[in-house]
Order: sequence, then C-alpha cells, then structure tokens
Amino acid sequence: MDKSAKIYVAGHRGMVGSAIVRELKRQGYNNIVVRTHSELDLTRQSDVEEFFATEKPEYVFLAAAKVGGIAANSAMPADFMYINMMLEMNVIHAAWANGCKKLEFLGSSCIYPRLAPQPMPESCLLTSSLEQTNEAYALAKISGLKYCEYLRKQHGADFISVMPTNLYGPGDNYHPENSHVLPALIRRFHEAKTSGLKTVTCWGDGSPLREFLYVDDLAQLCVYLMNTYSGSETVNAGTGEELTIRELTELVAKIVGYEGEILWDTSRPNGTPRKLLDVSKAKKLGWTYSTKLPEGIALAYSDYLQRIDDGTLQTSR
Repeated sequence: MDKSAKIYVAGHRGMVGSAIVRELKRQGYNNIVVRTHSELDLTRQSDVEEFFATEKPEYVFLAAAKVGGIAANSAMPADFMYINMMLEMNVIHAAWANGCKKLEFLGSSCIYPRLAPQPMPESCLLTSSLEQTNEAYALAKISGLKYCEYLRKQHGADFISVMPTNLYGPGDNYHPENSHVLPALIRRFHEAKTSGLKTVTCWGDGSPLREFLYVDDLAQLCVYLMNTYSGSETVNAGTGEELTIRELTELVAKIVGYEGEILWDTSRPNGTPRKLLDVSKAKKLGWTYSTKLPEGIALAYSDYLQRIDDGTLQTSR
C-alpha cells in the first residue's frame, strides 16, 4: 500500500478497528477513511453502495462486527447472524463492485469445528459441526470468508481473510453481561476488589483451554498481510500458546489485585473445550506475536481504569 492510498477501516471504533487505525498511523499511512455507525449503517445496502461509489477506497480493512461472549451469543443468535451477515456482504460486495484493490476480512477462530484437531489448522474449516453456543456468529463469519474466496475464484479479486484467536486490549468491551471472558474477568475482579467482596463466582469449572492475543499485535499482522499476502485460504492469528480458564482467572485476579476466594458455578456452560490455533502459516509468512499475556492484561487493566476515569466505560447491566 502506498502511504497516501485511501484506506477504509470499517469498525474503527471497535477494539480491532481502532488498533488497525493506530498501526496504520504509526506506519505513516495518512489517508484513512472512517465512518461511525450513525454516519453509515453497514447493514443498509443502499447506504454502503453510495459510500463506496463516492469514496472509492483503494484498500479496506473489514473489522466491523457485532461481537459478544457466550451469554450474548446464546441469547441473541438471530441478531448475531443477521447483523454480521448483512454488513459483511454489503461491504465486501460494494468494495468489489467499486474496484477496491484489496480487502482484508477479519473473522474469528470460532469458525472452526467444536472438536477440531488441536492446534487448529486453516484446513480444518467445515470438516465437522460447530460449537452450539456461538454457531450463529461462526456461520456469519464463515460466509464472509467464503464470499471473499469466491470473489477471488470467480473475478480475481485480491480479497484475503484473517482469523484471530481470542483478543483483548485497549478498546475492549467490558459490558457486565455481553463481554468476552478476559475483559469480563477484569471488570468482575475490579468491582469485587473495590466493593470488598470476599468471593467471586465464575462460569463453568475452569477447565477449557484458551489462547489470547493482544489486539495491537493483531493489528500489526493485519497491515503486514495487506502488504505481503495474497491467497484464498485464511491466515490464523494467534500466539500458539494456551492456558486454562482457571489459570487465566487466577492471573487476572492477581494483576487486578483481588485477594478473595474464586468459586466455580458448574451449572453454567464451559463452551468449547479447547481452542488453540495453528499459527505456523503466519510464522512462515514472517510474523509472530510480541506481547506476553501478563504484560497485555496489565495494559488492558490500565485502559479499563482510564475509561472509568474519563467516563467512557459502559456501566449498564
């Protein structure tokens, strides 16, 4: 990408999109186009088509999505499928129809089967059934990935996709009910500490294994791939390292400074037993992560505290 090329980052206010904007600016890209949801509703096809026809971005990072944890995905599967399918198809199609040079679609590791081989290679996509608790979201992300693949096959479009593992960092969603596990733990332990609670109860039994990638590391990979990679197969983005939810919970409690007892509600779902990405492809392409988990959690907690101070943290329950 030329430093002055017009680059559209869809979802720039989200955790991933804002990290991509930071990385682009850090590398000297100076013609970044963004729109808030109130300025451009990506689920409205005519509005998206008008935007692309007017702006004609040369490159697109599609990081916009409706995201959430197990509770949100289980409670609102129709919303997760409809909103994500609509915005993906609208943006990808309009980008192709208006001559976009390259588009990068951001997915999620939940696209892989519930009982996929571990670590999960890109080639295991659609080989068996998905995890039920986030099936709707996964199906939407698979559709976006496949549409990019089919546009490449049918029309030669240089559209690529990246599938990140569990992400965390600045700009994360700390909603008490709709957030992912790591930010949810940060908020829960912080509130327990400040309230003097003697116990904190977490979902499941703590046995599932998870992998976590700091969002700024992902952003660096996204820009790197936009400049270096062209291929129909997606690229996994992760650390290749994992820990149990119980170990993660204890680590977050330590970093936040909560010293009470941690209890486990085994009547609640665990989710997928294990989700570790095979990141050998990304390594062969020349990328590896740099932020270790304890360092990243400390940075995320600092961001959380800053958002409390400046009043931008969502507090509704």
